[in-house]
Amino acid sequence: MQRHITGLIAAAAALGMAGTLTACGGSGSDDVTLKLVAADYGDSAANSSQKYWDELAGAYEKDHPGVEVEVDVYNWKVVDAKVKKLVDSGHAPDMAQIGAYADYAAAGKLYPVGNLLNVPTQADFLPQLSNAGEVNNVQYGMPFAASTRLLFYNKKLFRDAGLTPPTTWAELAADASALKAKGVKIPYALPLGREEAQAETMIWMLSGGDGYTDDVGSYTLDSQQNIETFDWLKDDLVDKGLTGSTAPAKLNRADAFAAFAKGEVGMLNGHPTLMQMAAAKGIDYGTVQLPGPNGPAKSTMGVADWMMAFKQNGHAKETGDFLNYVYSEQNVLDFSREYDLLPVTSSASNTMASAGQDKKLWPFLKSLGDSELYPVGNTSWASVSEGIKQEIGSAVSPHGSPSAVLGRLQSEAAAAESAE
Repeated sequence: MQRHITGLIAAAAALGMAGTLTACGGSGSDDVTLKLVAADYGDSAANSSQKYWDELAGAYEKDHPGVEVEVDVYNWKVVDAKVKKLVDSGHAPDMAQIGAYADYAAAGKLYPVGNLLNVPTQADFLPQLSNAGEVNNVQYGMPFAASTRLLFYNKKLFRDAGLTPPTTWAELAADASALKAKGVKIPYALPLGREEAQAETMIWMLSGGDGYTDDVGSYTLDSQQNIETFDWLKDDLVDKGLTGSTAPAKLNRADAFAAFAKGEVGMLNGHPTLMQMAAAKGIDYGTVQLPGPNGPAKSTMGVADWMMAFKQNGHAKETGDFLNYVYSEQNVLDFSREYDLLPVTSSASNTMASAGQDKKLWPFLKSLGDSELYPVGNTSWASVSEGIKQEIGSAVSPHGSPSAVLGRLQSEAAAAESAE
């Protein structure tokens, strides 16, 4: 997809005239090199995020002599570990765009956002995302990209089976059974493999009426509603052979998406980037709200990835100037459109909501307002999430016990939170 380089340069010029950026960030005659470690949202070399960042940094540097921005992009499997290794070795980057920020904030390693961004830029973040970036009522995490989850279904497979998309769990199970009878390889894909089990888990917990935490942020993994949700998954989907031949504990999200793009999956929960994958393979798909026990779920899962700035190198001014540019409306739109993601700012969201070219993202954009995010403000979330990835799949295994597994995860989560 063609990058909007002209738009980037124009945005930089507009911001420069508005006086929101400075040429050298107040560093006098000394040249400054900012280092950013970022995650890769592309699925090939052609659309690697490295290309996006190199073009954006180049456009910024053109109008800011004396400031160089070096960006290293890594895939999601290793990027968090790369940043941790740099920080632990005393060589923290100036910025990191990864999946979680709270542990670094709690350790006192990050700049508060108010020390970096100008007021209009900080105020432009969507409120629920901005609030999720806070630790002890101070914002340290800047949302960078957002997405929500909807139920995807294969229209051809549904037509062949004479089905309509489900609105309740009972309808989902009935549709899956009909798809199985028609020879569909994976009637419903349930990826509880380690890659992103925490996402599928939260989607189902929300559709069952609960989630990971209560209103004050305490973990509730083994609530009665959550146990009933996983009992239903095990009894009504997995045990009846409606989730395919691969055990959910062994099925990763990427493999489930790939199978959907091959036409082998009837239904699965997906985020916006699945649209691009399915369309590229000629799959006629539809999306609907997630089913709940008695009707469409009241909320879905929202996900935000995070930008943060480390204090170690003392480049607050220069980093802030660059981030003001990163979060200009056009740059946020360019990134969101490149990777079929949702904008994290009000200005870009409002533009997307009225732009015909973004029509396919409107259902996801609409659901963002009612979505719930991971409890990223809990400094224990990283370890709790890892525990869920490792263990939740066993809850729906042939001899698994949802109550036992969720009870064990709850105990581990409570201990992790108490240790922080």
